Amino acid sequence: MNQLSFFDTLNEDSSSHSMAPLADRMRPEKLEDYMGQSHLLGNGMILRRMLEKDAIPSMIFWGPPGVGKTTLARIIASRTKSNFINFSAVTSGIKEIKDIMKQAEENRAFGIRTLCFVDEIHRFNKAQQDAFLPYVEKGSITLVGATTENPSFEINAALLSRCKVFVLKELTLEDLTAMLFRALTDNRGFGTSTVHMADELIETIAAFSNGDARTALNTLEMAVLNGRISPDGSITVTKDTLEQCLGKKTLLYDKKGEEHYNLISALHKSMRNSDPDAAVYWLARMLEAGEDPLFIARRLIRFASEDIGLADNQALSLAVSAYQACHFNGMPECNINLAQTVIYLSLAPRSNAVYAAYETAKKDALAQLAEPVPLNIRNAPTKLMEELHYGEGYTYAHDTEEKIAPMSCLPESLKDRRYYLPTEEGGEGMMKERLARSRAFRLGEREQ
Repeated sequence: MNQLSFFDTLNEDSSSHSMAPLADRMRPEKLEDYMGQSHLLGNGMILRRMLEKDAIPSMIFWGPPGVGKTTLARIIASRTKSNFINFSAVTSGIKEIKDIMKQAEENRAFGIRTLCFVDEIHRFNKAQQDAFLPYVEKGSITLVGATTENPSFEINAALLSRCKVFVLKELTLEDLTAMLFRALTDNRGFGTSTVHMADELIETIAAFSNGDARTALNTLEMAVLNGRISPDGSITVTKDTLEQCLGKKTLLYDKKGEEHYNLISALHKSMRNSDPDAAVYWLARMLEAGEDPLFIARRLIRFASEDIGLADNQALSLAVSAYQACHFNGMPECNINLAQTVIYLSLAPRSNAVYAAYETAKKDALAQLAEPVPLNIRNAPTKLMEELHYGEGYTYAHDTEEKIAPMSCLPESLKDRRYYLPTEEGGEGMMKERLARSRAFRLGEREQ
């Protein structure tokens, strides 16, 4: 296969195009066909307005793989009638960059614009990134960098300050499903063939792709090419064929449907019932069906406070650490991080006292929104506030021997309310003792 030069444009001959992978053949060429990123490209959104005004700055596209960073750059080049130059951060050196920048400046003299797209720009070292600076500043080129890493840490501050950062999001299940159906009917895809494939199998591919369009199209292509060919030339893709392509069972799962909520409920209630075996099983069901590990990690963080609370202070820290591990590692490596956390939370001491405290306080807060803050705990930064008795009667707790001030901090109408009712479980037993001493001291002093 011939190596494309830096100056190869969007136009490719039909024969090479027909041999290209499905993901390349189905690459949108017009903004109207582009999937996802409605927060940037929807009507009235910032990037859409820039395109409509033909006022495109140098930009960094930050987002996960397969969300359309390269495709969007190509569409922008086409709409702005710019030469599209595709750099590889893996193979391009400073000499190549300078040679192309020189050519871009010459083209600019003839009114020809140049859009330089740098995939994986975070892989460029400082010297390579700095080589773009003078040309970005002079407007010789429009630089569009793509990265899966946080630009704040991976791109030189000087270059970053001259670029607008746009965050691209994972494609939704609906976006991916629509794209796959289009690939089956569009002549660039399998539109010239008759492909029999159940809707649920298309939805399964979309779910397994985790927001990655390239993965979805590559999987569809593999499934169709391995489908059963009938005498009439039609192709049938079965569940068994798809499972072989995926390398796993196509578990019944819809990330937004009833089964999604059934499984997360099963995980939560298994942990609540101190059943780590069941909890790990439901965790595996979700992960192997393509669930976003960060969604599960967020639910574990909630569980740590709702069902364990102060009975084990390490639970929340561990759950937050699991979320960070999922962010750093991704699947499949983070499955063990989640399993460790699920087992720990399943066996930790139980208390829903924190959850109950907030829910009870919320009811009172909503019912008595206009309840004034007691004067003794109001701040008094001005003379007028002092004259209005703001802060009068306040005692600084650290000035007392007991480190507790003999005063009430609740509104008068709620002075006897008790929200936090600790249990004897785990570390909460100690909290219960401390709370009893605190309440006894404050009440005793007030009643004298």
